[in-house]
Amino acid sequence: MTHSVVIIGSGFGGIGMAIRLREAGIHDVVILEKAGGLGGTWRDNTYPGAACDVPSHLYSFSFEPKTDWSRRFPPQSEILDYLWHCARKYGALEKVRFGTEVTEARFDEDRAVWKISTTAGELESRVLVSACGQLNRPVWPRIEGRESFTGTSFHSARWDHGADLRGKRIAVIGTGASAIQIVPEIAKEAAELRLFQRSAPYVIDKPDRLYRGWEKAALKNVPGLYGLSRARVYALYEARALGFIKYPKLMSLLENRFRNALKDGVEDPVLREALIPGYPMGCKRILISSDYYPTLARPDVDLITDPIEEITPSGVRTAEREYDVDVIVYATGFQTTEFLSPMKIAGRDGRELNEAWRDGAQAHLGITVSGFPNLFLLYGPYTNLGHNSIIYMLESQFRYVLGCVETLRRHGLGWIDVRPDVQDAFTREMQERLRSTVWQAGCRSWYMDADGKVVNNWPGFTFAYRRATRRPDPRHFRARKAAAG
Repeated sequence: MTHSVVIIGSGFGGIGMAIRLREAGIHDVVILEKAGGLGGTWRDNTYPGAACDVPSHLYSFSFEPKTDWSRRFPPQSEILDYLWHCARKYGALEKVRFGTEVTEARFDEDRAVWKISTTAGELESRVLVSACGQLNRPVWPRIEGRESFTGTSFHSARWDHGADLRGKRIAVIGTGASAIQIVPEIAKEAAELRLFQRSAPYVIDKPDRLYRGWEKAALKNVPGLYGLSRARVYALYEARALGFIKYPKLMSLLENRFRNALKDGVEDPVLREALIPGYPMGCKRILISSDYYPTLARPDVDLITDPIEEITPSGVRTAEREYDVDVIVYATGFQTTEFLSPMKIAGRDGRELNEAWRDGAQAHLGITVSGFPNLFLLYGPYTNLGHNSIIYMLESQFRYVLGCVETLRRHGLGWIDVRPDVQDAFTREMQERLRSTVWQAGCRSWYMDADGKVVNNWPGFTFAYRRATRRPDPRHFRARKAAAG
């Protein structure tokens, strides 16, 4: 049987896309999920303190408002519960095949179908949607001796909840978004905590708090109040794009929040100096926490800035000394620029996506890739944000993909394929616009590929992206009629 649409992944992208397809009357949809539960990054990242850094009213689907979030910045468990709720309510859960990992997908040009190989068997689909996201494959650092450690070690995205951290000597390697949430939580029960920092992040205060009962009641019962709250938060965060993209000097406003947070949290001038980043604010992801700096100021917490030379059986060794520890937590991020890897994707003429992307990932509007008909990416190249909610971007992409699927059906087409010149023009425009952004201001970040080229981020306002994706332009595509019968 050939399905209408197969979606890879059951995070916000996959579940939201399935819901929108169902609303459009397309019911022959299959979601392939390699894990045993849905949720994507919110299923995988269950470490202590895991939470979103986008306010809860904005980190939810526009078509399914949630008025009873417990706090302003939602914790991981609530986000995952919300996604399960949406999947059940809108019939997406019944479309998911859990424990089914895609290993390969090949496009049959004559039959206009994607032949998909999985760990649970083979299937075919007219349309293939990748909803794998950018934050799903953990990076393990290339440190000599990592396998020799005799204590407990794990990646932050694969948290070992069976590990007893009480009274233990703990090393945390990495100072990214996960680490600043983890460190304040596990420091409460560790005997000693040593944080190994390669480069200091910019951390600003987190204006988080619990929602009061009367606020939840008002958001639920007062017409328009929830929408007004969502619009207000959206506008505040969207304004930050001016600093990231148009006028980097405006980042000084946020830099004042960073300096105040550092001053208030850390009295020791030597420690404070070690926590000042050596690159412009915004070049890497700006992090939010109100307890990170005070935690580092504790006497049982040490910040280590000497480069790690080796992991030993008993701990971590730098050029200065060896630190004996019982537990190592690798908060070292994700492989973000390979997108569909390690799946093997072959399009027209058998060309593999890895070959097409050998000079960097490219996709028109971050969604369609030339030479790979009827393949659509959600949260693909040039669609990540530094200032607002990715859910807004995903909903823009849902509409665009639906427009393409409707075009196939309405005109009896076997496949559509974005023209290479259209894709090239879009990529050139992105790279040209990115040159003047803060992300190219002199640092290495997960926004970049191995060649130092930013390929993840959208260099504009999110409402501009929504306008650009409001409907597919037929002039951008090559098409072939469906075969008779």
